Amino acid sequence: MKHLQLSDTLLICGPCNFSGSSVHMSGKASNIGVLVVDDHDLVRHGFASLLAAQDGIEVVAQVSSGEAAIEQCRLHYEDIDVILMDVNMPGIGGIEATSRISKQWPDIGIIIITVHADGPIPKRLLKGGAKGYLTKGNHVEEMVEAIRDVHGGGRYIAKDIAQQLALSMLPGQDSIIDSLSKRELLILMMIAQGHKNNEIAKTLNISPKTVSTYRARLHEKLGVKSDIEMVHLAMKHGILDGDIFNNNKYI
Repeated sequence: MKHLQLSDTLLICGPCNFSGSSVHMSGKASNIGVLVVDDHDLVRHGFASLLAAQDGIEVVAQVSSGEAAIEQCRLHYEDIDVILMDVNMPGIGGIEATSRISKQWPDIGIIIITVHADGPIPKRLLKGGAKGYLTKGNHVEEMVEAIRDVHGGGRYIAKDIAQQLALSMLPGQDSIIDSLSKRELLILMMIAQGHKNNEIAKTLNISPKTVSTYRARLHEKLGVKSDIEMVHLAMKHGILDGDIFNNNKYI
């Protein structure tokens, strides 16, 4: 029997409601309440469709950004037990959202579901509060198992990611990205998405001058002379999706 992969959700999401980014459902109090966070409509609705077919699991909302995930936690904290969180999204993204949510609402278990199986991202997110980590190539059964394990107070790390984490701990395996602070990494990812200084400043509630200082510091730390070089280096080290150039100035 063929296992369905999470990436196959694009093909089976069926008659999902695409009218908005947030969908609330009612269910029994004993159900595990799940918030799905992904900026791709097909992926987000596909996950929700798959989870709706699982006993004891209820999708309480779907949102497309880290900021919206934080807002859902403020509004519906009592209903949310587990969050399925993407990494590369507009705005603050999944890394910063995971950090903020895990600090403010530590009882909510966050499971990362992304394309990043290697590089410094898994280690960063697990240190930043994530309780589980899957890639979109893992089987649907693993996603359900991860949700149940994390809700029960445990952790769940997919086998391929666990192997990469073990290798990253070996001497000499440090990435140049490891030298970046949390804020530097966040700004790097926002630059890669094509955001201008003013946009980054508004999102992070800092001044455009401060963003310029971070940008110059990133160039120096990474040994690059332009934003294009910097983004290519980030892709090489596995911290950006391969399609990050879509619809931005780096095409």
